[in-house]
Amino acid sequence: MAESRFVYVTYIRTTPEKLWRALIDPEFTRRYWCETYQVSEWKPGASWKSMIPDGRVADAGEILEIEPNNKLVLTWQNQFIPDLQAEGHSRLTYELEVVGESVKLTLTHEIDRPNSQLIDAVSSGWPHLLASLKSLLETGESLVETRKWPEGM
Repeated sequence: MAESRFVYVTYIRTTPEKLWRALIDPEFTRRYWCETYQVSEWKPGASWKSMIPDGRVADAGEILEIEPNNKLVLTWQNQFIPDLQAEGHSRLTYELEVVGESVKLTLTHEIDRPNSQLIDAVSSGWPHLLASLKSLLETGESLVETRKWPEGM
C-alpha cells in the first residue's frame, strides 16, 4: 500500500470515449493542461512522457495497464524539479465509470514514500487541471489559468 496518496473523483457530462481521448490525445491535453502534451504508444510496457511547450520533459514513466475508455495505469516521475525527481517513480491511475449520463473519473496518484513532496505538489495541481478538463468537455472552454504553461517554470 502506498504511503502517500492523492485521490480525486469528479463527474463529467460526457462519454467514456470523449473523456478517454481528452486524457491521452496531445492536441486535446494542450487545451486544458498548460499547453503540455503526452507522447506514448499507449500500450503496456510503452514509455510515456509529458512534454512542456518549450521541449523539456515534465514527467516520464511507463504504461503499466491500459483498458481504453475504462482504465489507465502508469508510472510517473517528475523530470524538471530536482527534489521531486529524487523521490523516484509514483503511480497514476485513471478509472472511468459510466454513472447515468455522466462519467465518473477517479484519479489516484500514489507513491511508496511517506510525506511525499510530489504527492503534496500534485494535490494542488490535479484539482485545477481536472476542473479545467471538465469545463472543456462540458462547455467547450477550459479554465483560463490552465491554458498556458506558468512563466518561470
